[in-house]
Amino acid sequence: MTILTLTSEPGALELAAQLRAGDLSPLEAVDAAIGRVEALDGPINAVPVRDFDRAREAAKALDGKTASTDQPLFGVPMTIKESFDIAGLPTTWGHAQFKGNIATRDAKVVQQLKAAGAILIGKTNVPPDLSDWQSNNPAYGRARNPHNLDRSPGGSSGGASAAVAAGMVSCEFGTDIGGSVRVPAHFCGVWGHKSSWGLISKHGHDHPAMAGKDAHDGVLSIAGPIARNADDLDALIRITATLPLQAASKPLKECRILLVADQEVSPVDAAVARPLEEAVRTLEATGIAIDRSSDLLPDLEAQHADYMRMLGIAMVRGAPGPDGKQATATDWFNLLDAQARAEIAWAQLYETYDFVIAPPAPIVAFEHDDTPVRDRKITINGEVRDFAEVFAWAGISTFPNLPSTVLPIGESGGLPTGMQVIGRRWSDLDCIAIAREMGAILHH
Repeated sequence: MTILTLTSEPGALELAAQLRAGDLSPLEAVDAAIGRVEALDGPINAVPVRDFDRAREAAKALDGKTASTDQPLFGVPMTIKESFDIAGLPTTWGHAQFKGNIATRDAKVVQQLKAAGAILIGKTNVPPDLSDWQSNNPAYGRARNPHNLDRSPGGSSGGASAAVAAGMVSCEFGTDIGGSVRVPAHFCGVWGHKSSWGLISKHGHDHPAMAGKDAHDGVLSIAGPIARNADDLDALIRITATLPLQAASKPLKECRILLVADQEVSPVDAAVARPLEEAVRTLEATGIAIDRSSDLLPDLEAQHADYMRMLGIAMVRGAPGPDGKQATATDWFNLLDAQARAEIAWAQLYETYDFVIAPPAPIVAFEHDDTPVRDRKITINGEVRDFAEVFAWAGISTFPNLPSTVLPIGESGGLPTGMQVIGRRWSDLDCIAIAREMGAILHH
């Protein structure tokens, strides 16, 4: 299978090994990353917030030192999504009026990455309010897909995936409530992981309107890593997890897997369906058991409806929607009950199956489109449909709080395609491990 790659730069752990071996210094690694951003980012616009001087100073402070055992990213330069606070840098969430909102402290994830030895060289582009599968905003302009500049890199962690795919940095950290890690990974041909809800702290990831109020993102939203390989995802999850995780280490060939290749509410375009089917057949040819239907699968149409209602309320923090209606406390508690039922239904499915595989999105990277999401249309297999339907493939694991790893599996028309591997809650390391095994087969 053809896997689209744009760089031969090493991954995060590989670069860290070179640093530990003395093959290059932290300052040399940081200078090289800065050079790549300066050389590559002009047309892509993935890294609009740059912190090069402080990054160089941080690297100089590490030169001559030896990494401790708890610093797996010692000297590794990376970027992070603009919505995370870094002390001394603006956090705008894509709004020009918040360019003066300078963070006074690092987000928890930033603290964890720095403690692991990483050096943050900048922040990556997002859509306003992190609410689109594009990354275009009044504060910093439009991020573009490095595979095709006329296409979206995804959103809301679009700049993050574009920077990793282009080789500017080896890894990143984004967030995901509506596919915001998984879709950019799929659009840009890299790896991404949507963590189990509650696994990674979102402290210091607050909308500027709530700055200083210790706001909490609440339901659905998670933080998760983006990288060019599974090993780096694994390391980033271990660095940032706030709960102990144990990998089951069950081999792929012993796993029973369920394929969800289509949803009535959101049909999958042939550009995504063809590479997915080819990947499934390749895996089956090695003896892996993959079922294509099951009565255990929850009612995905009903789940999507509940997810979209909860997502809409969460994104506006309970304010009236476009129709002027405002959710009541009863509405909210009913949704929480529906979410709990969905969690139970998926847990019952995972008594039989080890993993579910599915498309991360029903489309490949689409052309830039400034039509508001609620009014936007998308063409699926020649049929014009409402864009909002595409979120069914994000909600499939977001609503029941499940982890999901996206790996690249192929290409369609010169654009990358991916697959998400969804597991039971807290099986984050297992999702990554199984995706690694699948990648070893599919990328051979």
